[in-house]
Amino acid sequence: MEIQLERKVLEANDNLARRNREEFRRLGLFVINLMSSPGAGKTTLLERTAGMLKGVLSLAVIEGDIQTTLDADRITRQGVEAVQINTRGACHLEAESVWEAAGSLDLEGTDVLFIENVGNLVCPAEFDLGEEAKVTVLSTPEGEDKPFKYPLMFRLSEALIINKIDLLAHLPFDLAKAREEVRRIQPRIRIFELAALTGEGMEGWLKWLKAGAARAKAASASGRKG
Repeated sequence: MEIQLERKVLEANDNLARRNREEFRRLGLFVINLMSSPGAGKTTLLERTAGMLKGVLSLAVIEGDIQTTLDADRITRQGVEAVQINTRGACHLEAESVWEAAGSLDLEGTDVLFIENVGNLVCPAEFDLGEEAKVTVLSTPEGEDKPFKYPLMFRLSEALIINKIDLLAHLPFDLAKAREEVRRIQPRIRIFELAALTGEGMEGWLKWLKAGAARAKAASASGRKG
């Protein structure tokens, strides 16, 4: 009975996610579902990304947390439109809540929509939100064993950000081993090694975002012509 109920929940969510994706694609949005454990640096990454892409790409953010608007407040201070979803205990976001939150944003003319999921390495990976790409953030203090402990999230991700590389000199984190283990799970994953707090190594990540935004706009324009 529990398995049957879970399947129904996921099927209903997937149907809503398809609706989200169709609308996001119509708008020409590059939508990223940003996932990680708590404290890996997702919000700091978004702050740094917003600052470095100011005047280059237009960003919007949907923030997911169990409580508070702290992260959304941090994003809006960067001049980026953001809306907060408080899950009141749920360990992940769902497609319906993302749809409602997106409706409160002015997405016309936006290039990239980030959905910062609830900090958790298990639940968020199972729920499609209508994103174009899942991106996981792994911070060096967490250790390089997380991909084997929580493989689904890494297997489904198009890109991995190894964050806080500025701390490598002080931690027993094996960068080469982390790359090897992640690629064993997901051979095609893109890996970006950076320090969001200092801005070190951000160039590859920003280039990837620009390329994704360009593809989304081109696909939307082609669809309108067709």
